[in-house]
Amino acid sequence: MAACVACQQPLVLEVELEDDDEDVGMASGSAPQTVPDDVHLNCGCHFHWQCLLEAYTVTECPACSSNLVTTSSTSAQQILCNLNNEGGLQENLDILPLLTEETYLKAYPEERKCRAFLEFCREGDVRAIVDMLKDDDEDEDDDDDEGEEKVQEGRKIDVLRYQDPIGDMQSGLHAAVLGGSREVAWLLLLLASNLDTQEFPALVFQEAGALGVMREDQADKVDVRSLRDANGRTAEDLAVEMGGVWVGWPGTGRLAI
Repeated sequence: MAACVACQQPLVLEVELEDDDEDVGMASGSAPQTVPDDVHLNCGCHFHWQCLLEAYTVTECPACSSNLVTTSSTSAQQILCNLNNEGGLQENLDILPLLTEETYLKAYPEERKCRAFLEFCREGDVRAIVDMLKDDDEDEDDDDDEGEEKVQEGRKIDVLRYQDPIGDMQSGLHAAVLGGSREVAWLLLLLASNLDTQEFPALVFQEAGALGVMREDQADKVDVRSLRDANGRTAEDLAVEMGGVWVGWPGTGRLAI
């Protein structure tokens, strides 16, 4: 059986057992449960997923230096592999987007939370977005309490207005439109725009109140509706392209100033 070329260990990952399962395992003296963890690159090298992330910096194999990049039928660059993990075997999977993201986050770890925020916007996960924003508020309060003795690593980022440097500079509002989530769009408009409050359905305020969030003073802050992606498109431009749940939104001022 092949081993990881980075750590020379078998290409499996130990599964953390629940408390009840742990007791059974200890009583029976059975070996730890494992699942496959094998990234088989097109150069022939095998890695654990985490070992590959830790070693990868460019588009070459960290072990044999072979060029991993191929070109897709649409002329896009890709890095194909066979990935075998707990979800099963996926053949010819393009992992270049994941490797690009992880390489970027190595250089800018302070943006990891922002990228999670964009994913929540795409998924329409309002609760996760609110919880993240509340956590940020608590962190700010802690920093204020500690005063000058507290030295923060990295730069302070406005999560609500974050634009993805490796994702066409899209904002959370762009992501919400692409994900078809009007609920997230209303939340972002409430928290990060100057849209007249009379334009909001009453239900939006009711749900925001139940979640414990409300609009703060927007003076001197960028209106999220004005943000444009790398192609110069506002969230409204995307809504026009998407149609569907966004029919009736363009031209109302909800998604663009």
